[in-house]
Formats: sequence, structure tokens, C-alpha cells
Amino acid sequence: MEIDGLLKLMVASSASDLHLQVGSPPILRVDGMLVPLEDLPALTPEDMNEIFKQVVSPAQQKQFWKELELDCAYSVPHLSRFRINILKQRGTLCMAFRMVPIQAPSIDDIGLPSVCKNLIMKQKGLILIAGPTGSGKSTTLAAMVSYLNEDTPRTIITIEDPIEYLYSSHRCLIAQRDLGDDTHSFARALKGALRHDPQVLVIGELRDLETIAIAITAAETGHLVLGTLHTIDATQTIERIIDVFPHEQQPQIRIQLAEVLEAVISQRLLPRVGGGRIAAFEVMLSNPSIKKMILEQRLSDIYPNMEMSNLDGMQTMDEALARLVLDKQITMEDAIVKCSIRRRLEEQVNQVE
Repeated sequence: MEIDGLLKLMVASSASDLHLQVGSPPILRVDGMLVPLEDLPALTPEDMNEIFKQVVSPAQQKQFWKELELDCAYSVPHLSRFRINILKQRGTLCMAFRMVPIQAPSIDDIGLPSVCKNLIMKQKGLILIAGPTGSGKSTTLAAMVSYLNEDTPRTIITIEDPIEYLYSSHRCLIAQRDLGDDTHSFARALKGALRHDPQVLVIGELRDLETIAIAITAAETGHLVLGTLHTIDATQTIERIIDVFPHEQQPQIRIQLAEVLEAVISQRLLPRVGGGRIAAFEVMLSNPSIKKMILEQRLSDIYPNMEMSNLDGMQTMDEALARLVLDKQITMEDAIVKCSIRRRLEEQVNQVE
């Protein structure tokens, strides 16, 4: 079975993902729904081994058989790039392909709030992109980096696992480092990057204490740092950053985080009316009140502050969802599934209707 043919079918079907598993035919994810390719035979262990050899280099194969899981990338010329996750299940290979368009979208293309254009222009600080797996965090990072690349000369270093969007240096000088091929860890790459005269650091995932600590220090020392976390909203994101540190270090981390945090952008993907998917964005911008809440461990007060700060560019997830419902971009039923508080969402929709 040729993987390139399956990937061409995936692109032609406007699918976001392709799942390959022994005992099942290839399965596409289209508009969030799983669609089996029932006219194709079920995959065998031999099929999976052959596809594995087609998409993974000898060095990556060696790494996989040592760790039994692998993240990597694969390209089909003139078609697209794909992010691949490979693991073992019940003794056989299992693969998931995520399509990554060759060209990064613009901030306007994906409906990011316009305040993101101001955020990416900041000289220093920490900007966090939050959301569950598959919610489009990497796409948001790419859109913001692309906007900066077209507007202002900066030196940018990205650290990714794996590299997804490929950038051409326009006004910015961009170096992209792939975890595994170009560096052994996010933390190690960050340390090295700080000696390479960067102005902007883009971290694919803030996944451990050392990486988070270096990112905060980099933001303190005059760098603009962007990173992603698998959290669902601003409050949980801030909690995750603080809680990863030992209890005795947390008071100091609160001080540092309150000082450097510029924004938390949380996002969720929903089915779009008429087909496709659309993102809803929650935006928390740092202000004196939120800094004080972080210092005083009053994170439950952040959400009410966001609701009162719409004119500053903030919006809660429920406000973002209500706007999409009123614009007839999503259904109320889908919005309810993703909202924080159903009653609040319904009130916001009914107030305008």
C-alpha cells in the first residue's frame, strides 16, 4: 500500500487527519468526524510495516524501536506536509497523519482576534497559546509568526516537535529547530538559542519544568517568547505553569509570571455551519488587576475581570462562542458542548437576539 496515494486522497477529501491501524481500513477525519474508506481493504501488519519504512528515516526507525513511539514529519512534493505520530498497540504499528498546509495562514484567515497583531509586535514578554490536542495551536503560532515576518525585522528561533509550517525569511531571519534532528530537548535547545542572538523564541510545547523555567527567564531578559500548553483556559494555564514547580519555588514563580505574562489565548475547534471547522478564541491580556490576582493566588477572579475588559481586547470563551452563534457560523448545540457555563452562553446569545 502506497502512503502517497492515501495522502493525496486525504487532501482531496479535505480531511484533517488520516488514521492507519491493523484490522481497519484507512480512516479519515473530515470536519471532525471519522470516515472509514470502506472501499479499501483492512490494513495488515505487513501493510503497516511497509508504510512505516516509506515515511520514516533509518535514524528515526532506530529511535522508534528504542522508545516505541515517534513524532515526525513527512512531505509530498506539490501536495502538503504531514505531522505523523507512530505508536504500538497490541504488538502492531499504529499511525496518525495530520495535514499541515505548506503555507502558513494569516491571522485574518483563521479568525484570530485582531489584538494578536499587537501582541506579536511586543518587544518582550510571554504569550501562551492553550487548547486541547488538535485545536489548532500550531496554526495560531504560525499565523502570528508569519504576520511578524511580513512586518518587522526580528531574529526568530523556533523549537518544534516536529517542524510543521516551513517559513521563508522575509523581514525576519528565522531558524527552525526540529526536536530529534536538530536538538535533543526543548530545554537544551532553549539554552543554546539564548546564545544565538534571538529576539523572538517560539516553543512548540512547554512540557516540563526546565523548559518552562528557561522560557520565563528568557521573557524576563528581554525576549518575546511564545509557547503552547495542553490546557483549556487562562486560569488552568496559569495554574499549570505554577504547579509544575516545587511548592517552595511557587511564590517566586508567581512573581516572575505576573511580571512577564502578556497574554493567554485559548482556543477550541467547532464544526462550521455548511461544512468545515472554525476556531473560537478566548483572550486574556495581562493588566494590573490580573497581575495582582496571580500574585495573590486569586485566579478565580480572572474570568470576571476578562468579562469587564472587552474594550481592551479581552474576551471569554463563552463570549466568543456566542458571537459565532449569532453570526450563524456554528450551531447553539455545538457551542453548548464547548462552553464554560451554559447559562452564561445562553444569556449572551439571548441578549442580542
